[in-house]
Amino acid sequence: MVARRVTSPSDPTPAAVPVPGAQPFPSRPLLLLTAAALFLRIAFVLLEPATEPVADETVWTGAAEVLSSPATSFSPIGYRGIFHPPLYAYFVGAVSALFGGLSAVKMVQAVVSALLVPALGRLGASVLGPEAGLAGAAIAAFYPELIWFSAHFWAETLFMVVLWWAFERLVAAEARASAAVAAAAGLLFGLAVLTRETVLYFTPLAALWLARGGRGGRRRAALFLAVAVLTVAPWTYRNWVVHRAFVPVSTAGGLNLFQGNARLSRPEVYERYWAVRGLVERYRFARRMGIEAIWERQPGWLFEKLRDEMPNFWEADSQPLVHIKRGAYGEVGPAAAVAAAVVVLSPYLAALALFVVGLAWAPRGRAAVLLLGFLAYYNLLHVATHGYARYRLPALPVVFLVAAGAWVALRSRPLPKPSRTRLVAAFTVGAVLVLSLVPSLRIQAREPAFGFVERDEPPGGEPAAP
Repeated sequence: MVARRVTSPSDPTPAAVPVPGAQPFPSRPLLLLTAAALFLRIAFVLLEPATEPVADETVWTGAAEVLSSPATSFSPIGYRGIFHPPLYAYFVGAVSALFGGLSAVKMVQAVVSALLVPALGRLGASVLGPEAGLAGAAIAAFYPELIWFSAHFWAETLFMVVLWWAFERLVAAEARASAAVAAAAGLLFGLAVLTRETVLYFTPLAALWLARGGRGGRRRAALFLAVAVLTVAPWTYRNWVVHRAFVPVSTAGGLNLFQGNARLSRPEVYERYWAVRGLVERYRFARRMGIEAIWERQPGWLFEKLRDEMPNFWEADSQPLVHIKRGAYGEVGPAAAVAAAVVVLSPYLAALALFVVGLAWAPRGRAAVLLLGFLAYYNLLHVATHGYARYRLPALPVVFLVAAGAWVALRSRPLPKPSRTRLVAAFTVGAVLVLSLVPSLRIQAREPAFGFVERDEPPGGEPAAP
């Protein structure tokens, strides 16, 4: 690892810190990590215990079935769906139609999921240096939750790959001062928006970041934003043609805003939502009710939401464990359930711990600001709506890369000494994460599936989103 000697006012003693891009990126190890990731994902698809789609999985598979039916034939005009963005439903429907069913979709998803590894390796090398890039790629390759998701029908697998290649191209566009790479980043950001609308509101911020990147930055930013808009615009126009309403991508955000802010139970929110006739009318009703709920909860709304949603967003839980607790695998013994919890949660907690340590040595460059800014944005977006373990998954690559930077820093000699400001920031973030994790750890200790307490009723699933 190439390093340089630096000093700071708080630490006059020189310390070795990595220099991103100081040596050629080791492509062979990254290729091997990608191959390992693919092998693990395909093996899991083949060896996973039998299970059927549950909860929101049935929403995606149902939409894909409608899209691929003879009555619709993948026509965006014939398909009336508007609640979710379209790209994942088209992905599942097209792969299923071409290769013969949902089993084929799982295999293709395994390939897609493995492509996250080179994206994070290249991005991490640009921001933190080659060694940290490989460490971040390794975390993604072997992270159990990502392996599990490749065999299930949620949009996160496709979304993460498109999104993080978009970030890789965005950073590369500035580093190379390339308009063509900026256009590619814009295309990928647009496709990410069409997979999960949550990134729509970050796209202008990404353009602003690119615009401030030196000579020609504004031209590259304008091209990036124009391509992103043009990628999304055909679906926006389709929404206008089919539903006679301006809906940029989908209507799910309205219900999320309502559900996350009304002082009502989830069944009560759904009852009021479904009582409204019309897909767009429901969206407008839910959005209005959500905004009214936020206004009524002022001035303490933000503090209440931070208190309530941060533990949900960062909870010590994950979709594989929810699958077990729902009974989607049938009867699972307590010992097997506990083993699954250890396998899934240990890497998550370790990554969070290294992330906190890594904040003390986080690079000061513009790319680091972009990534940490996205993590903060995604966290606050789900504070404003509602948090859940699955919702944090698209932002976890930032945690992986910062954790990888910490791993590299801790192995260096002499160990770099962070400034007092960075130590305070790392301690503050660590304290917030601990406070966010404690409630879910207590809940897990009372979970009947793990055998610590007796089950009062058979396992069941929560209602799926419409």
